[in-house]
Amino acid sequence: MATNLAEKYSNPGPRYTSYPTIPSWSTDGVSVEQWKEAMIKGFNDSNETSGISMYIHIPYCENHCYFCGCNAHRTQDHSFEKPYLEALLKEWQMYLDVFPGTLNVKEMHIGGGTPTFFSPENLTLLIEGLYSHVNRMEGYVFSFETNPRSTTKEHLVALYNAGFRRLSFGIQDFDPIVQKEINRIQSFELVKEKVDLAREIGFTSVNFDLVYGLPKQTLATITDTIDKVMQLRPDRLAFYAYGHNPHMYEGQRRFKEEDLPVGDAKQELYDKGSAMLESIGYHEIGMDHFAIEGDSLYTAAKNSSLHRNFMGYTENTTQMMLALGSSSISDTWYAFAQNERTDGAYIKAVNEGRFPLHRGHLLTDEDLVLRRHILNLMCRQETSWADPKLYTEELDVARYRLEDMENDGLVVLGDKCVRVTDEGIPYLRNICMAFDALLWRSDSLSRAYNVSRDIQKGYIEKARLAKEQQAG
Repeated sequence: MATNLAEKYSNPGPRYTSYPTIPSWSTDGVSVEQWKEAMIKGFNDSNETSGISMYIHIPYCENHCYFCGCNAHRTQDHSFEKPYLEALLKEWQMYLDVFPGTLNVKEMHIGGGTPTFFSPENLTLLIEGLYSHVNRMEGYVFSFETNPRSTTKEHLVALYNAGFRRLSFGIQDFDPIVQKEINRIQSFELVKEKVDLAREIGFTSVNFDLVYGLPKQTLATITDTIDKVMQLRPDRLAFYAYGHNPHMYEGQRRFKEEDLPVGDAKQELYDKGSAMLESIGYHEIGMDHFAIEGDSLYTAAKNSSLHRNFMGYTENTTQMMLALGSSSISDTWYAFAQNERTDGAYIKAVNEGRFPLHRGHLLTDEDLVLRRHILNLMCRQETSWADPKLYTEELDVARYRLEDMENDGLVVLGDKCVRVTDEGIPYLRNICMAFDALLWRSDSLSRAYNVSRDIQKGYIEKARLAKEQQAG
């Protein structure tokens, strides 16, 4: 049954780190004035209570990992560091000039690219520049992504001294053949050395990023990779499906289609890996994430306080996320804004005194309601619209989109609620797609995610007839 479901629901879907999702945004989706108003509104709503999250994007990488779909500038020229660092601090000052008070920072994450492309000295300058006008809230969590090949003891000490206690290692796979295919060669011994060093310095939380569905991966290679993960025992890990989009990413065009595990073969990789993780005490958290008991992410999932934003799952529920750097995405809850995608365009805009906005979206009343339900499903695996404030007519249509999933045992439908079953958790994306009104209304998005507009018309008609019957 599981294999048949995996095939049936194998169509691609958004990760739902936001709703509406990025393909629905536009270059004129939010003006600078609208963005400022949304920032102030978000600040007034939440700064004193939950604080804000921050994300800083450092796009530079010395090597080209062929599987990667992140926004990165590949170079070994470190002269890029200083102008980019200066632009980050200028952009930060532009934000500080908008807000009516001191920002309370609850969490911060530095990602990339490769954050440790920056020297320890420049990372220290960056963080000190960001800290100089903010308040670090009690229980704050600061984390960063790291590449075992480029991270030194000096990097780790500098970030630890700046208050960072969590780090994430990009592992992907330990098999040397797979590593060669994706051009990310890093031995188990090297990773162990850096993990041990981080723990000796005092870092209290280690995350691994793993990817399944990479070229040349087999059940044997994924088993060996998870065996090695077990030896290092990170506190949490992400176990993502590789997304093959060679039309978008040049590096992925190097892969031979026959080397990529797809369909049942790809699903078996996940099933094997997740079963091994669960056998040694890891628990699946939401979608694609695992944590051991005692980890704060596990605790948040247990007490229904898990949150999700553009940094993924987090134990900190913050309404606002401010993001600095090229391609980074900020969220005030009422609006999204993404910066210029290239570091050159980003630096130019900031140096001209302009918010470096590339595209965005101002949420409608319907967007805000649907966003809440998608977030509930992603974090708590259930949602309800019994409260009239959480109702919009689109939910009547969404309920009919879920009927087939209910028949397959993935969800349990109530009159004004839905609950995801244990069998349905691997299909959270598909379940959330039922609530994605913009996806179903858009010709381009419905084609991209392989949903039928003809079927959509049937759902709408069913909802209309049901409403008429209730009224009659």
